[in-house]
Amino acid sequence: MRIVVTSDTHGKHNDLADLSGDVLIHCGDFCDGFKPDESDLERIDDWFGRQSFQHVLCTGGNHDFVAQNRLPNDEPLFNNATYLVDSGVDIDGVRFYGAPWVPTLQSWAYYLSDDQLRAKWDLIPDDTDVLITHTPPWHVLDCPRNPTIHCGCSHLAARIADLNLKMHCFGHNHASYGRVEQDGVIFLNASAVNSNFDIANAPFIIDLES
Repeated sequence: MRIVVTSDTHGKHNDLADLSGDVLIHCGDFCDGFKPDESDLERIDDWFGRQSFQHVLCTGGNHDFVAQNRLPNDEPLFNNATYLVDSGVDIDGVRFYGAPWVPTLQSWAYYLSDDQLRAKWDLIPDDTDVLITHTPPWHVLDCPRNPTIHCGCSHLAARIADLNLKMHCFGHNHASYGRVEQDGVIFLNASAVNSNFDIANAPFIIDLES
């Protein structure tokens, strides 16, 4: 299964090359939270539809106010992607699960307190293969421009320690774009933009055994 992963496009998704594979994953911050605009949803949905994939999966991020505001609506958020909020999907035997929640950023979208975060991460099924979040786990590709500061979620890291994941993909901290492997798990910070909000990083291409 060829999985292509990006995140933090901040409305600049059209600056990426056309993508193809089996599953496209976007880990949130597809909008510009400094200038919320309802049409951002239509634009990213159109872009999803123009990529060559059988499945497109997406979760939200702290910039995605317009998506969060649609949460109570029973209508699907996108026509061309499955939006994951504490939910999952099985694709050819691979179990994907996504959640948008972030710590510490009280005035931003999808913020939750410590107790609320623990409750949300406890919902991640034990048999999840690929976890999609916006926030990184604590101490994994979670530094901003200052490499001595860590901005990931410790409660998420604790939950991951109890799982048997194949891959965890996220974004949020633009300066920590990259890939690491720990205890047999592939961790991807797929932030497309750099710290200046310019597209600088290519999506990851992962061939995952199903």
